[in-house]
Amino acid sequence: MEREKNILILTSIGGFLQKFEMNDVAILQSYGWKVHYASNFDYPVYKCDIDELKEKGIQCHHISIKKSPVYLISNLKALKQVLNIVHFQHISAIHCHNPMGGVIGRLSKVFVKSLYVMYTAHGFHFYRGAPLKNWLIYYPVEKLLARYTDQFITINNEDAVIARKIVDEKVASVVRIPGTGVDTEKFWAIKKKSNHIRKKYGMDSNTFFVLSVGELNSNKNHATVIRAISKIKDKEMNGSIKYLICGEGKQRKKLEKLIEKENLEEDVILCGYQSEILDYYQAADCFVFPSYREGFGMAAIEAMACGLPLIVSDNRGTKEYAIRNVNAFICKADDENSFSKAIMRLWNDEKLREKMGIMSQHNVKNYDLKNTDKIMKKAYKKMEKDLWEQKHNR
Repeated sequence: MEREKNILILTSIGGFLQKFEMNDVAILQSYGWKVHYASNFDYPVYKCDIDELKEKGIQCHHISIKKSPVYLISNLKALKQVLNIVHFQHISAIHCHNPMGGVIGRLSKVFVKSLYVMYTAHGFHFYRGAPLKNWLIYYPVEKLLARYTDQFITINNEDAVIARKIVDEKVASVVRIPGTGVDTEKFWAIKKKSNHIRKKYGMDSNTFFVLSVGELNSNKNHATVIRAISKIKDKEMNGSIKYLICGEGKQRKKLEKLIEKENLEEDVILCGYQSEILDYYQAADCFVFPSYREGFGMAAIEAMACGLPLIVSDNRGTKEYAIRNVNAFICKADDENSFSKAIMRLWNDEKLREKMGIMSQHNVKNYDLKNTDKIMKKAYKKMEKDLWEQKHNR
């Protein structure tokens, strides 16, 4: 097989490709590319079925990559593993994701200069309002690695502006996509309040169902919403409330202790990772997305496609699609009172929920997979053109 028809997709999060990148895989395969996937499959945040990926023609490679740069030995080992994959599988292009995936993918170009490297930044660690240390540490690293990046793919406007400032236009191009895209036809549905999800968790027609989807980590900020729910429980409201969090992560025990402390064992449920998340969206009354930092936030886009009003924290990701008092209430990430008031307002006003939900479905059209695919097809065509010119201009 020709060298230029082998591409490696590299992520630091196991299951990331299956969750977000299968459309990119389909595009590449339609262009005749053999797709390889390298990640750490021991710690999948999302569903990771290697057999299913193999059935789709994707060759998988386990590497020791870690999400955090503090695991220096593991990540150096991962770099060596990637270089071996590049050599033995005749890889000519790498499309890397996640911060450490971006570091290792682009460092590979230092050793194999002929590699073509695309990097999708799912949210720079430096951004307006970020701690000073983030700018002092991550900005210089990203500026250095930009020299080894042929195409920057960004998923929000703020990151696109930053990327254009740090790259040399003679070396790299910057492409902005509207998130990783959502299949609106799949998620577009009328909510069925009596479906099996509500029955499963003991909810009747008078239960106000609040939903969050995201990894259980400090950045996702589920604790603030749990405390907000506790404040609501202290007030007299009609009916009952149920807050479900779909996701898994290292903060599970900490969140469980908080739930117990606030006496919310019957009202707040950690559901774990759910592969069939559509049913949860359809059953919910509103979607809460309280992250301190989001590059974009596809969970909120999926919720919008299902006609849910949003309650979000104010960050560069949510600014892309959350319109204050139109389809969303916007809160400061650490303001539990603000989240509490927003939840109560939607709980008490069914007509407002319906109106904001309609606006969510209207606005989500901008983030349909078809729009993302058009841009990614152009990006991959540019990659092919650049590789062809590189080959014939030697």
